[in-house]
Amino acid sequence: MRYFKKFYGENANTVKSPDISEVIFAWIGGFIAISIIGYFTMSYNLLFVMGSFGASCVLLFAYPKSPFSQPRNLILGHLFSTFIGLCFLHIIGDAWWSMALALATSISVMLITSTVHPPAGSNPLIVFLLNADFDYLLFPSFSGAAILLFVAVLYINLHPKKVYPQYWY
Repeated sequence: MRYFKKFYGENANTVKSPDISEVIFAWIGGFIAISIIGYFTMSYNLLFVMGSFGASCVLLFAYPKSPFSQPRNLILGHLFSTFIGLCFLHIIGDAWWSMALALATSISVMLITSTVHPPAGSNPLIVFLLNADFDYLLFPSFSGAAILLFVAVLYINLHPKKVYPQYWY
């Protein structure tokens, strides 16, 4: 019975809504970042965009102080998860259980290396759904994450009360 009581939660406070100026600031940051990634994708006929980058923008521009938003987490989280997904896909094969193992391994590696970036958790699934090749590690995983980081550093620091990143390593 004690187990089922946990379903009620701990009555913790929810995250309060930010001021409208913070909402607009985050909106503009996400718009700029994905606009650049979209522009590069269409202009250079190289894939720079990945679905998980939308969630990365939420963290970067709405919660830039979060440990999950810091550069090492953003870059290495995406790289580790994409690489693990590619390895499982190409070495073990395209099976549901291989995809599940890739995801579970990505979570573990991000935890062990202190590079947790929750949006990157979707990368192994994206790799399997696209049947991606190893070049997917460079385009879009690394290149897109690097663009997001570049935009975040330049844009967030325009705000008089914000500093990004909190740390690099």
